[in-house]
Amino acid sequence: MARFTFNLPDIGEGIAEAEIVDWHVKVGDSVEEDDRLADMMTDKATVEMESPVAGKVVEVAGEIGDTIAIGSMLVVIETEGEVPEDVQGAEDAAPAPKADEVEERIEVETSDASDADDAIAAEQPQDAKPVRPELVEGPSSTSGAAPEEKSGASTSSARTGGKKVLASPAVRARAKDLGIDLAEVKPAEDGRVRHADLDSFLAYNAGSGFSSAGRARADEEIKVIGLRKRIAQNMAESKRNIPHFSYVEECDVTELERLRADLNANRGNKPKLTMLPLLISAICRTLPDFPMINARYDDEAGVVTRHGAVHLGMATQTDKGLMVPVIRDAQAKNLWQLAREIGRLADAARDGSAKSEELSGSTLTLTSLGPLGGVATTPVINRPEVAIIGPNRIIERPMFVPDGVGGERIEKRKLMNVSISCDHRVVDGYDAASFVQALKKLLETPVLLLAD
Repeated sequence: MARFTFNLPDIGEGIAEAEIVDWHVKVGDSVEEDDRLADMMTDKATVEMESPVAGKVVEVAGEIGDTIAIGSMLVVIETEGEVPEDVQGAEDAAPAPKADEVEERIEVETSDASDADDAIAAEQPQDAKPVRPELVEGPSSTSGAAPEEKSGASTSSARTGGKKVLASPAVRARAKDLGIDLAEVKPAEDGRVRHADLDSFLAYNAGSGFSSAGRARADEEIKVIGLRKRIAQNMAESKRNIPHFSYVEECDVTELERLRADLNANRGNKPKLTMLPLLISAICRTLPDFPMINARYDDEAGVVTRHGAVHLGMATQTDKGLMVPVIRDAQAKNLWQLAREIGRLADAARDGSAKSEELSGSTLTLTSLGPLGGVATTPVINRPEVAIIGPNRIIERPMFVPDGVGGERIEKRKLMNVSISCDHRVVDGYDAASFVQALKKLLETPVLLLAD
């Protein structure tokens, strides 16, 4: 018998450590060569660790969520005989594993709710009207509580004004939660208050405030690991290090929406246009006059890099958390190319197939919640960028518009607020406001987006 120590290999890209996001083995498990041992998350991707030898796992490095340094012990495996020569050096440097899609696993530890009081159904008479299941829910008896006695036997009682009230523990608990005095509830039969009697009491006293505001849920403890942990760290660093300020302007996008409808009606086999390609095109046309917006700030070196190309980060909500795939050289793409790239990157982010280089290197970020965008937003800057733009939802409102003969008329218009958050160390308020006003002009005169 020999012991083989599998150290966390050098994954590359200057990574010094990785986080354990999932274990596929535990102490005592038998593994074969190439079996999956653990998933380790770096800054960019989740990497599968595979066993170079067969044997029995006798030691693991830590729990899910722990961070392991490159070169430190990950797993110790007891092997039959000597460790093969071709893996002798694995204790110092194991072969680089293949990168899988970014994964997030949140372990939920929750105490199971105990079963509902089974005695309630047993004590109902044969000819009693059945009680709907949703009306018999309530705190159930704990395992240490005495079981409810059958109808006719003595039970635990509540005395209000000297009157003895017969009711099951579940009914008592529900009445207590609702603030109902059981002595005020008239039982339908045999003097025992049941859930159906509480329901009737509530129905007749609907205006007395007895109805509960909601239903209690079991507490959950969610360990913050993987992608969610990275998001938390990045957001905390951004707010801690960057003095944010936000600016919001209202834009009339009636003509822009009309242009979008016309383009979609004649698109042929091209992808359908949403508002985003039009907005990105307007941003790219505006940025050359405001280079301080399309920039990254290295605060440790004290250097601001103003980028010529627009590598636009697109904040994308996925089941695993917020990801920011990057549209490279957005300024060089037309509306249809932007629409196609937006769809491709969003799908890649959501299904986990986005590559590492597609998730880094942005110079400016756009974040949109679509119809959930609200009236205004104050988005958090994607550090080390210095600005982030957030279009809000489009709403229809009556507005005064020129009537063409020197007067005004009221007309229904489509309005959208555009929000921007900036790093006040790099971008002045005047610059941010001027940029948004220039962007507003393009959005309200969309024919300019099609001009060379």
